[in-house]
Amino acid sequence: MADGANLNADEIQRRQRTYRTISPASNEDSLELHFDDPRLFSELLGQQDGHIRTIEQALGVRIGVNGSALKISGAHEEQALAGKLLGELYDLLKRGYPIYSGDVEYSIRILRADRDAELKDIFLDQVYISAHKRIISPKSLNQKAYVEAIRRHDIVFGIGPAGTGKTYLAMAMALAALMKNQVTRMVLCRPAVEAGEKLGFLPGDLAEKVNPYLRPLYDALHDMVDFDRARRMLERGTIEVAPLAFMRGRTLNDSFIILDEAQNTTSEQMKMFLTRLGYGSKAVITGDVTQIDLPSGKLSGLKEARTVLADTPGISFVHFNERDVVRHRLVQTVIAAYESFSSGGAFENAGVAAKSATN
Repeated sequence: MADGANLNADEIQRRQRTYRTISPASNEDSLELHFDDPRLFSELLGQQDGHIRTIEQALGVRIGVNGSALKISGAHEEQALAGKLLGELYDLLKRGYPIYSGDVEYSIRILRADRDAELKDIFLDQVYISAHKRIISPKSLNQKAYVEAIRRHDIVFGIGPAGTGKTYLAMAMALAALMKNQVTRMVLCRPAVEAGEKLGFLPGDLAEKVNPYLRPLYDALHDMVDFDRARRMLERGTIEVAPLAFMRGRTLNDSFIILDEAQNTTSEQMKMFLTRLGYGSKAVITGDVTQIDLPSGKLSGLKEARTVLADTPGISFVHFNERDVVRHRLVQTVIAAYESFSSGGAFENAGVAAKSATN
């Protein structure tokens, strides 16, 4: 919770006097919202009014505080959006959901994309509670669709850029299924492909050689399950982390299987993986088709599967974009910039410019 959670009504009155007073321009109407719980109202404002400032900056509105009320001024469309946003955030607080600064940013993205969306339908869709008592839930419309797809289908593909929660949400869903005894085993795998650089000889036995490629999966696992419990589950085989090559010849029954970095599978590897699925099992395949590290001329198994299996009943494809990024806010900007750069033919133009510079 924000530090403001401990403020009482007197403190809110004091803050009202020190907070800047907004007088709407003569050609603007204002929207006033009233809130009945001083403690929740202070949480809505955020630490040092951080949530309010985020909304002002993102939507181009001005928000003044008057007791336990907010006055929103600005263009009518943005006013209405800010009012809906603040009302729904307050409703989440009343339902016991803690609002962090990231949640405010995610909420703005959601409502900008769909004005009819209900934040409670997304944020209150609890997937899993981590070892740190943190609620893992969707943070965007596509993440909500992804979670629903995993619930309803036995094979789900999550395709999109880095940081959109594809693997993280899949692992949370797998752990939830494991804890509810819906499956007896959780299998995490990824192809052992170097990301654009040659690592050379790696010391140790086979397990030690492939471990660096699997480290991101271990990191996500330890973020959700405390270290000792994760170690015990790994030792018992309840959770298995392995390179994709180890899947050949196996049939996985009553398992939740996740294939990460699937853009680096070959066509043969993807077919091999998909045919490992046994009775009572579910598979989630994640990848980013813009970050393929296969040798030149090798077709990505993920790109091929997207075409071959697009209309297959029982299989779902969910696509993510930069609006679904839940890492540092600059990651979203970086992804959008690179997409704009590549789609605009800038790579070719840059190449021509570089040749001209050397002549």
